[in-house]
Amino acid sequence: MFAAVDLGSNSFRFAVGKYDGDEIKVLKSAREPIRLAAGLDPSGNLTPAAQQAALDCLRSFRQQLAAYQLDAVRVVATSALRQARNAAAFLPLAEEAMGAPIEIISGEEEGRLIYMGVANALSAGERRLVVDIGGGSTELILGRGLDIERVESFSVGTVKQSLSFFVGGRVDAVSFDAAILSARSHFEDAAPAYTPQNWKNAYGSSGTIRALAEIIARNKLGDGRLSLKSLEALKDRFIAFGHVGRAELPGLRPDRAGTLVGGLAILIGVVAELGIEVLNPIEAGLRLGVMWDLYHRSQHRDRRDDSARTLAGKFHVDPQRAQNVAAIADTLFTQLKPASENYRQLLGWSGLLHETGMAVSQTGYHKHAAYLVENADLPGFTTREQKLMGRLVLAQKGNLRKVDEHLVDTDFAKAVLALRLAILLMHAKVGAEAVPRLRMKSRIEIEVQRDILAGHPTLSYWLEKEQEWWDEVGVDFGVKTSA
Repeated sequence: MFAAVDLGSNSFRFAVGKYDGDEIKVLKSAREPIRLAAGLDPSGNLTPAAQQAALDCLRSFRQQLAAYQLDAVRVVATSALRQARNAAAFLPLAEEAMGAPIEIISGEEEGRLIYMGVANALSAGERRLVVDIGGGSTELILGRGLDIERVESFSVGTVKQSLSFFVGGRVDAVSFDAAILSARSHFEDAAPAYTPQNWKNAYGSSGTIRALAEIIARNKLGDGRLSLKSLEALKDRFIAFGHVGRAELPGLRPDRAGTLVGGLAILIGVVAELGIEVLNPIEAGLRLGVMWDLYHRSQHRDRRDDSARTLAGKFHVDPQRAQNVAAIADTLFTQLKPASENYRQLLGWSGLLHETGMAVSQTGYHKHAAYLVENADLPGFTTREQKLMGRLVLAQKGNLRKVDEHLVDTDFAKAVLALRLAILLMHAKVGAEAVPRLRMKSRIEIEVQRDILAGHPTLSYWLEKEQEWWDEVGVDFGVKTSA
């Protein structure tokens, strides 16, 4: 059983689902209209009131999820927390309230998870476009079956569009046309890649799109479908009301009218700019995609593996050298007996990617590799994971002062040691069968067989240099030889 928690710019939601051998069935879902994006002050910081509302909601979610025996929980935050300047200060409070780590995911990763949820709810094989309009961003995803071909995130969402163009809830033709024109401007450059000749069917996955579809259907507007004609008819209804507070339509919830007008303007802009004839609403998206991702990880089918190997291939990394380093680093890390397994996978991927920077320059390649790992588009990875891998890759050689502040985390220090020694052994041409014994408590102790030192002349030199680097950061590094 899995739980996906979505900290959106408009609403916080969670879903609990269970894989039944064919699909993930949603057993429980909940939504709270937190309006986090509206809680950003002019400086881009979350206001104290917005933070408190978010924390209260997270505590409630935690209590509700405690009733389920969950195999895994994943909490993702989207546009509002991507934008919030004080997100780093707020995040520890939010994680404490939620009782789980919170990942601020990129717009592209958000799009991939959305597509994963949609694709697993549809028949395989067809070429499709998926549109998702959220509180702070809009995602366009093009794919075939389960495979994603293109994904882009645009910084236009229902909250900002509503606040910017429908000030005080007032709705008129001039404001609506301005809101639509603004929305179209976000998509015009990207539009050629998403026009109808590139897909068979188009789907709308967000709550905003499903709400608009329900209102159109229940009020028999236009042709009853999510077409430009129907959307324009709904726009005319809102204009006739003159204010969101006076809008009364079957299917329209009063608490959603304020942001729905912004979403309607964005959707009209998308449909018009891309030339979409009909958009099909679908009850699938980000939370279902998160649960599918958790399920795949539980089956050891982690798309992060593919992402790491794809990046390594793109920068012409020698796969044998990379795999050797990753394998030896894992063996050494096991010997070091870390307190948790939090760094094991990150260490393995760092081993696979440690030489990516050589495609940029042989000089200081570890710095280039760290930048690439931290900033590349790596499907499946969170920003936090990429930053940690970037630190590991940066620490692979040379002085350790550049990551000194991170070494207070003992498990991180052990991961750094394992990676550095794995690379050292690879350079000295020491195979996995001759990996030395290693301990790290108050000091580092490495025990190497004499015949290994004799058979690999540069190994003594590399170990002496390693002693110097660790001594510089106040860690004693002792080398013992054995028969």
